[in-house]
Amino acid sequence: MAIREILEAPDPRLKTVSKPVDTFDDDLKTLVDDMFETMYAAHGIGLAAIQVGEPIRLLVIDLQEEDKDAEPVECEHDGTKHTHQPVINDPRVFVNPEILDPSDDMGTYQEGCLSVPDIYADVERPARCRVRYQDLDGNQHEEEMSGMLATCIQHEMDHLNGILFIDHLSRLKRSMALKKLKKMREAA
Repeated sequence: MAIREILEAPDPRLKTVSKPVDTFDDDLKTLVDDMFETMYAAHGIGLAAIQVGEPIRLLVIDLQEEDKDAEPVECEHDGTKHTHQPVINDPRVFVNPEILDPSDDMGTYQEGCLSVPDIYADVERPARCRVRYQDLDGNQHEEEMSGMLATCIQHEMDHLNGILFIDHLSRLKRSMALKKLKKMREAA
């Protein structure tokens, strides 16, 4: 496994429409392993293959929700001790995903993106959707999704079509977000 570089806006490769996956082999499994490692290292909950420079219809998601039934855990990061709630890892792989029957009712979540670091904005999307996808062996599945999972899969599927979450914002808000990102890069 390896941590890969995450492409950041305005990299033109992020506007690429990804091609379907037609070969289900060890290379695909290695890419998925790398994507999870990259996503976890960047503290993300979703990652599309194009974000690591691979223009194929593949994405990974792990909402890493807190385990409210578990005892809090003490840990130390950078010399600072703190307590946190353990998370439940649920790594999910979606190959060639398609959204079917998005709901008419909408939900709004504050979204961020590993390709647009440190920028967050409210985005409205269908609250529920049915998703058809393949697993790493090429088997087809259909699943009804709602809440954060529905939002996350729609966000990641936008990447497969060359769309960033900031493309859902007004022209003014998108311009402000890109200027903020440019300033942060210049300050680094």
